[in-house]
Order: sequence, then structure tokens, then C-alpha cells
Amino acid sequence: MKYIIGIDNGSQSTKVTIFDLHGTPVASGRQALRPNYTPSPGIVEHPHDDLWESIQVASRQAMAEFSGNKDDIIGVGLCTIRFCRAMLKADGTLAHSVLSWMDARVSKPFNPQEFPEAQKATTSSGYITHRLTGQFKDTAANYQGMWPIDTDTWQWLPPGEDFDTYGYPREYLFDLVMPGDVLGYVTAEASKATGLPATLPVIATSNDKAVEALGSGLREGDVLISLGTYIAGMALGTENRLDATGFWSNFASTPREYLYESHGIRRGMWTVSWVCDVLDKKDIAEGDTQSIEEYFNDLARKVPPGCDGLMTVLDWLAPTDAPHRKGAILGFDGRQGRAHMYRSVLEGIALTMFDMVKAMSSDLAKPFKKVIVAGGGSNSDVMMQIFADVFNLPTVRMSINNAAGLGGAICVAAGLGVYTSFDEAIIQMTSVAEEFTPNPDAHKVYQALLPAYRAAQPALDPVFRKSHAVVG
Repeated sequence: MKYIIGIDNGSQSTKVTIFDLHGTPVASGRQALRPNYTPSPGIVEHPHDDLWESIQVASRQAMAEFSGNKDDIIGVGLCTIRFCRAMLKADGTLAHSVLSWMDARVSKPFNPQEFPEAQKATTSSGYITHRLTGQFKDTAANYQGMWPIDTDTWQWLPPGEDFDTYGYPREYLFDLVMPGDVLGYVTAEASKATGLPATLPVIATSNDKAVEALGSGLREGDVLISLGTYIAGMALGTENRLDATGFWSNFASTPREYLYESHGIRRGMWTVSWVCDVLDKKDIAEGDTQSIEEYFNDLARKVPPGCDGLMTVLDWLAPTDAPHRKGAILGFDGRQGRAHMYRSVLEGIALTMFDMVKAMSSDLAKPFKKVIVAGGGSNSDVMMQIFADVFNLPTVRMSINNAAGLGGAICVAAGLGVYTSFDEAIIQMTSVAEEFTPNPDAHKVYQALLPAYRAAQPALDPVFRKSHAVVG
């Protein structure tokens, strides 16, 4: 029996899972990240050395739970948050806290003078790779956004005017490898810190959404809805489509392929957690171990589609090109309670993503036949049924909820030759857990409500512009 470790370093927590070669988890660890450091609008940083510290804790937990032979672990797949920016000193330690993908500075060219101690600039995966292996290498597939990379060749742009617009000195950048390639080997120092076996090969994956798509078994004809802090719809393709308006071409977690990604919802599942915390549990018997999400899902199951007129506009994190926007829950008339508010957020997510996916489908000139829902929200039967009813398509959740961790393991299995290809690794290591069938009556309600949802945000824009000018 052989095993593979998948590291899923997400926006809210780090999960480290040990899988067998069929994708079955046998041990795991989890460590929540600290709250982001947000001293002023536009600044969102991971405090201290939180990414690396969380990986150390979660890895030690997983290794402590693992009852097999450590010598039978063949590799570790590293998946981290995308769109982050890490500035390192010459020795690879942090010169500044890692900038979150929500930080406004990551959408702008790099300014070396802002970080005088920095000698290297990389993604979160590049930083963690160095921590694990001592190498200044990174996966090419995690460089989207403000990085001087050629998305056709998966290589750095050649020196010149285009390269210079991004602001990075060439010597600051890491060497690039492809998904499935070896980044390096766990050093003795990293082994002591994490409990991972020394000399274990660390395998490159991609950006977190692409790795999640791989671990969700996404195939041609499917659309994947990734329920994370950022929610997006995804489909596979082989062309770097730069002409599309309904989606953008991201690097896939298989070499030379692309993940078509719809526009999405910022702070999507974060908003679900937020509304749970604000509403809180009430009237729960002492000793009840039910989570707050399970509690609200039970309540929301009794609320009819459309929430008796309650609608949610999901702008809890405004886009950079419309900083005035705010989130809103509309339509109170006295009939609604906490369950309506919670369900309206879930419906708002599904209805928003329906339009995003519809635009992507139109650009691709092909309909989707099945919806895969991934992420923690897929554990909710209510959420799954809402997606099935809104999309009017069979909607499935996979057997393994930690799709990013499994995707990392699939990269290891393909990269080290356990399976002959990424496709074979997907077939051998992923499976469907449950399928939800659309309810025709509920679908009719959602289709009738869509025009109102589409009108809500533009109707609120003038109001929020005026309030933003006063209170920000």
C-alpha cells in the first residue's frame, strides 16, 4: 500500500490529507488561519508567517493520525491560495507579510522600493515550496494576474517593454516548472517542522481553483461551481481563449491545458459564515453538537423557494472597479426570519452563478450537461438542491469534499507515474457521492425571480455611491 499527501492551503484554513492511491483519505489535519490583517481599506495581509505556520500544524496532525508506514508515502502535492504575493529576503524568509488575493496591491505592478528588504517575489506556492524544499522554484500554473508570464508558453515574458510594465526585476522571479513536475525534496529542517518525511518529493500542482477542479473530477461537458471564499464556475478547454467576455482562461492543473473560469462572487462562502455568526444559534438544547451551518440548513429547508420575497445582493467585498458597492438583503415584510435570511444568501449565490455560467456557456457556444458543486457548501443538501433547481440540471457532489487536497494527490500520482496520465489518475481517484435532481416547480419560481435579482444591483448602485461618498 502506498500513500500520497495533499496540502490544501486555503484562504480560511490549511488542510493536510493523506490519501491512498484510490483517493481515499486515511489521515488528516486542519489548522485555521488567523484573521487577515486589514488596517485600512485595500490592505489585506496574512499576519506574521501564518501560511507556513498553519501548514506545520496541519501536517503534524495528519502525520500523528497516520497509522501506516511513513516509508510508503511517495510524495506530497502542494496547493496554495492563488493571486497572493510573497516578498522574500535572500534566504527565502519573508521580507513582508504575504499579501492576500483581496489586497488591492496585488492588482497593481510590483514596486520594489515599497519592500526594501525583498530580494525575491513569488506566489504563496513559491514561498511554501522554498520552505519545504529550499528551492526557488514554483509551478507556472499559479502565475495569473500581475505577473510577467506568457500564458501561451507558460514561461516568463522575454526582457523588454511588456516585461517591464509588471515592475519585477528578473532576478526576483523563481524558476518555473509544470504541474506534475518535482519542485524539490523535503529538507531535514522542513521535516522537523512539519513531521513530513525528509527527502519526500514535493510535486507542483497549479492555482487552487484548478487543483480543486482536478480533484472534483471535472470533465468535458461539466461545469464546476467552486464554493470557496471566492465562488466561480469552471469548465475545461485546450485553447488559451483571450477573446471571451463571459470567462477568462486560467491555467489548468494538467500541463498545457486551460481552465475556463466564469466571473464570480468575492467573499462568497465567507458571507455564508458571516450571516451564521451574525444570526447565531438560538434555542439549542444543552450539549447539542450540531454545527451552526447544520442548524441553519435545517431551518432553511422549511423555507419555500424565493424566501417569501427576500433577496440578497452579494457585494460583501466590493470589486476594485466599483468600490462603492455593498452587500444587501432586500424585501422584508414581516414574514421572514433568520431562516429566510440564511436561505436568501444561498439562493443569491446560486442565482448569481447561474447568470455567470450562462455567459460562459454562451461564449463557448455549448451547453453544460451536469453541475458539480465543490467546497464546504456542497455538504449542505439545501445548497445542492437550490443549485439543481436554479440550473435545472443534475447536480452532484463528489465523494471527497477536500477536492483541492485530492487534486494535489492526483498531480503526484500522475507526475510520479503511478498512473499513466492525469486522465487515468482522475478516473482511479475520484467518484460521485450523490446526485440531486431538479424540482420543476422550484425551477419555475427561480426563473420567474431572475429578472428581479438582475435588477437589484444596478438599482442599488446610485444609493451606495451616495453613502460611499460619506462613510466609505
